[in-house]
Order: sequence, then structure tokens, then C-alpha cells
Amino acid sequence: MKPGFELPPLQRRIALPDMIAYAGATWDWHRLHYDPAYLAPRGLDRPVVDGQVFGALLAEQVQDWIGGAGVLRTLRFRFKSLVFAGETVRCAGTVTAVDGALVTIEHRVLAGDRVAVAPASSTVELR
Repeated sequence: MKPGFELPPLQRRIALPDMIAYAGATWDWHRLHYDPAYLAPRGLDRPVVDGQVFGALLAEQVQDWIGGAGVLRTLRFRFKSLVFAGETVRCAGTVTAVDGALVTIEHRVLAGDRVAVAPASSTVELR
């Protein structure tokens, strides 16, 4: 494992039924994520993806890559722009440091040409 290594990307289309299932699983029923009557007066034409979905996707990307060879220890991320129902996001990650058993990864989430999440980082402890 060396700095510069690119994790396999994770790409996912986030459809409204996915968003509703996520809301049910997390008990986050904010109308911003599903209600056209709530969105229209706010100038939004589609529901907004819950920001915590991106944490779940980044964790999935890391876990898919590392498998049983390590454990995700930290994950930090900041939202940069809204993502809407029906859009496809792409999670990318690059190893930036290796210190013994600890691997640091810099992440970004793109929605088309927009950066949706950045900065973002995680730490994996190798077993």
C-alpha cells in the first residue's frame, strides 16, 4: 500500500425510492427529501438527497476495497453542493499516507461535473 493508490470507484444512481427507504431506515422524514409541495416554494424541482447517504456510500466504498484486511476507523466529510433525486454520484478515493497499520484516504463525491462532497477523509487500520 502506497500513497497515490486509487480505490476502486463506487458509482450509484440515487432514485426517489432509495431515498424513501433510507429515510425509513434512519427515521429522517424531513420533507426536503420527498415532498414536492414543500420543495416548490423553495425553488427546488426535485427532492434533495439526505447528506448522510454520502457517508454511507464512502464507508461502503472503503469496506468493499479493504474487505477483511482492515477496519474503517474514521470518516469525515463536508457537503459542497446539493444532490437531487435521480442523479448519479461517483465516489473516488486516493491513499494519501501510510503510517504503519494506518492508511489515510482522501475522498470526493461527484454528481456529474459538480463536487458534492469535499473535503472528505477516512482512516483504515490494517489487520
